[in-house]
This record gives sequence, C-alpha cells and structure tokens, in this order.
Amino acid sequence: MQAQFNIHASGATRQLSVNVHSLVVAGWAGRDMAAIEHHIEELAELGVPRPSSVPLFYRIGQNQMSQDTEIQVVGPHSSGEIEALVFAAEGRLFVGISSDHTDRKLEAYSVALSKQVCAKPAGTEAWELSEVEGHWDELIVRSWIEEGGQRVLYQEGSLSTLRPPRELIDGYLKASGLSEFADGTAMTCGTVAAIGGIRPSTTFEMELYDPRLNRSLKHRYTSRILPEVA
Repeated sequence: MQAQFNIHASGATRQLSVNVHSLVVAGWAGRDMAAIEHHIEELAELGVPRPSSVPLFYRIGQNQMSQDTEIQVVGPHSSGEIEALVFAAEGRLFVGISSDHTDRKLEAYSVALSKQVCAKPAGTEAWELSEVEGHWDELIVRSWIEEGGQRVLYQEGSLSTLRPPRELIDGYLKASGLSEFADGTAMTCGTVAAIGGIRPSTTFEMELYDPRLNRSLKHRYTSRILPEVA
C-alpha cells in the first residue's frame, strides 16, 4: 500500500510517501495486567476467546491499510479502535494514527480473521517519533462515535497505560524472528477501553493529542455497511 503522509517536524511540514509492505497489529499491548484483564473480559462478553499470550502481534494484509474517509464492511457488527501507528521510513520512525477496525461477530470465532477482514483506516498526518518519544506517556488518544444522532466520546486515555513503541517493536521482532523493523513496516500500538463498552457505529473520529506541544493528529471515517447474505 502506497501511503502518503504530511510529516510535521521542527515547525515545518513535508510530504512523505511510504510503500507499506508489512502491517502489524499489536494486541493486548497494555502495561497494566489488571487493565489487560479488564479488556479481555470486555471482549469475552462478546464471546471472544482469551489470547494465548500478551502481547500478541497479528500480521494484517498490507492492502487492508486505507487512508480513505470511507470503508466498506459486511454487516453491522464492526467497530473501530484508535491506536498510535508507528512506521519506519528513510531509516527513521514516525508516528501517526490508525483504527484497528474489527468485525466483532467474527472476532468470537477468530481474532486474527476478524482483524484481517476489515480495512485499517489511517490518518494522513504524522510526526517524527523522536519529537514525542521523550514524553510519550503524556500523549492522549481519543475517539468519538455517533449514537442517537449525537457525537459521543467513545475512548479516552493516555499512552502511559500502553507499552512504549520500541518495546513493542522489540517484541514483534523477537516473535517473528526478524532482525530489523525495516522501512515500509507499520504497526499499531494498542488501544484503551471503550467508554460504555464496545459497540458499532458507522462514524468514527479519532485523535492523538500531544499536550506538551499542543498539537493533534486527527482522522475521521465512515463505514458503509454491505448486506450480509448467506
């Protein structure tokens, strides 16, 4: 997937084209085992089996990454989750945002397949990781859905609850037997719990906010529901 990003660094903006050939979703990426257990139980209510280990690294087809503002899904059972997206290009690391959009009905059968069947929407703005890594734990992720015609806060939390990106990268390399996080590799870095529980919405809006530098990465997309036929 040829992704296009506007990189905001050192007060300037430039365009960066990245041929994303490897897409990874880091699951169960929290630091607090009690919080992880809460999320596992949250998903268990939907029939999702417990993970075999934590964290887990799901390989997703690179063609599933999308920067469009609309995706298509089969049936009304899918929902988004905001995650920081760390990707490698030009020998450096950058951070953007993505939604681990997942089919919740299929998730009860197979987490890996439920993630693969849905597009992974990503924003078009990014920062150099070096500009935020020193205060990574201060960064805040938020998302909103539309519910009853209203914009509703769906997720909010600081990245201090999740494992830092380099720890996840090291874990992925060890788990996959790779020696480097090569240019063109992108990985989502975990999420925070849904306020009021996981539920679908055809509109998903997300933000990664940096309170120290007072700036945000934002993206909004809608889901067009295709008929579920047998």
